[in-house]
Amino acid sequence: MAYKINEEQCVNCGSCEPECPVGAISEQNDKRVINADACISCGSCASTCPAEAISE
Repeated sequence: MAYKINEEQCVNCGSCEPECPVGAISEQNDKRVINADACISCGSCASTCPAEAISE
């Protein structure tokens, strides 16, 4: 199951994007989004999110 970013919690700091080993995170409309088809559910992004906006 892919990780998801809570848009209301996301502060668009970008710390999650470089942590994704498969490049599944991008910026859209001033928020980060995770491509569910590319996500490998490793959790690297969630562990680096200072806003705790990413969950499985």
